Amino acid sequence: MSQAPFTYEPVGATRDDLTVCPPGFRPMLVRTRLGEGTAVFSRAAEAVLTWEMHRAMGVGIDAGADRAAPGVDVTVTLAGVIKAPCRVIWTAAEPRRAGWAYGTLEGHPECGEEAFVVDRTGDGTVWLTVAAFSRPQKWYARAGGPATRGFQHAYARRCGTVLKRLCAEYDEA
Repeated sequence: MSQAPFTYEPVGATRDDLTVCPPGFRPMLVRTRLGEGTAVFSRAAEAVLTWEMHRAMGVGIDAGADRAAPGVDVTVTLAGVIKAPCRVIWTAAEPRRAGWAYGTLEGHPECGEEAFVVDRTGDGTVWLTVAAFSRPQKWYARAGGPATRGFQHAYARRCGTVLKRLCAEYDEA
């Protein structure tokens, strides 16, 4: 585990409120319905906590552990060239909520925090929520303007599409 500092404050803000967006950052919140039942929840939680969802998307993941855990450094590689160093800030492994968030480290194109949370509502419906607050850090992220934000939202929607596919055979609906 590295001791490199995070590139933003407030670190850990998404833990209790996925809609949080500190001043000067852009919010993002994308929810995808995955299916119904405990089997879908269990499968989705495992895929999120073990990086399987990200790898199934074709994203490069270089993580310091097989599972998300606070303090684990992760470098996400996009399109084989964009490297995005992060560190896991918090994890959740509860009966109806599982997931984690990471914060950006030096070298990441953005600065901010992103969370990937699977939850099971009272009626048994299972959802993936990808929530973030961020602002451009690198020149190319700033230059991308609205296209960069569009890419972030497309990435979050793709997370939901891929995770739904990974859970399809477990859906009770």
